[in-house]
Amino acid sequence: MQIGIVGKPNVGKSTFFGAATMAPVEIANYPFTTIEPNKGVAYVRTPCPCRELGVTCTPHNSLCVDGTRMVPVELLDVAGLVPDAWEGKGLGNKFLDDLRQADALINVVDVSGSTDIEGNPVDVGSHDPTEDILFLRREIECWMREIIKNGFSKIARQARMQGSKPEVILAERLQGLKVTEAQIKEALRVVPLPEDPTKWDDDILLQLCAEIRKQSKPMIAAMNKADIAPEGNIEKVEAINDVCVATMAETELALKKAAAAGLIDYTPGDETFTIKEGAKVNDGQRKALEYMAEKMKANGGTGIQRCIEEAAFKMLDLITVYPVEDENKFTDHFGRVLPDAFLVPRGSTARDLAYRIHTDLGEKFIRAVNAKTKRTVGADYELQDGDVIRIVANK
Repeated sequence: MQIGIVGKPNVGKSTFFGAATMAPVEIANYPFTTIEPNKGVAYVRTPCPCRELGVTCTPHNSLCVDGTRMVPVELLDVAGLVPDAWEGKGLGNKFLDDLRQADALINVVDVSGSTDIEGNPVDVGSHDPTEDILFLRREIECWMREIIKNGFSKIARQARMQGSKPEVILAERLQGLKVTEAQIKEALRVVPLPEDPTKWDDDILLQLCAEIRKQSKPMIAAMNKADIAPEGNIEKVEAINDVCVATMAETELALKKAAAAGLIDYTPGDETFTIKEGAKVNDGQRKALEYMAEKMKANGGTGIQRCIEEAAFKMLDLITVYPVEDENKFTDHFGRVLPDAFLVPRGSTARDLAYRIHTDLGEKFIRAVNAKTKRTVGADYELQDGDVIRIVANK
């Protein structure tokens, strides 16, 4: 799974990315610090079945910390987008193309209003952060529309003659964006198209792309710089975006560095931290840590970990399943206990999991075994969060 970190320049995207992944990135107070996309790994937390099953797990593709499984997700930090990026402004088409394989987007917004629409520093509170939400939606929607329109006339005429279904035509145009026919069908329920595809004009296509974006690239608003946001700004953003999290990326990055230096005890996602006994903290550091603790208390933590987990579990509605080869010992071929944790969409079946593990397992699927209950289940068994599953296939 890949989550794209997007937004206008100079709002803290690279700081967010660095704080979430601890990957080294260039961070500066001017637009277009990031040109090539940065890739890194963050983790989402979910209960590990090891305690329920009374075993000691030996994770392979993930981590287990005190009974909490840390499942990796890929983050992609792309350069800042400016108005009319879809027309190529600010190398916008290149930056948008970097998002083709993203399953969800985290829109990092400067909720303090201290950067203008192009990312230039301005006085705190002088810019309306809701403009950043609306402009970014439109950039992505216009970008999708232009992809559909590229060489569309010929296809539309052929489709009219052959009576092709709209979702088939659109899926063909958007296949490189990780958009499915099911997502397009859902969008068509909201924006029905004229039967004749040659009559799909720009306005209709833009309306349709707005719905396709919601389905295929759901977007969470990371309301960054929440510690200096003027009163009312957070509420304004929350009023126009379905999923919002107040974030303080600079604070998260500082805390992780302090923890790595042995100054504090801090677990990402916690609402507070403690200064280690005997840690050599000078007056300036202590004052800064006290300020961060106060702002974390007011906002329920830094919001970085929560933002990633809301994207995975709320927007994408993913669950975690654990494939094994021995349903009695919960092990794989190498004897590792509960080795792998897979994030799959809610509603996925046992056969879907088989294909996810390996194409051959999917094609040669016979049955599956729920390792917790020891019951045999069929291909259409709907996976549940925390399931431990053995796949049985023809050799």
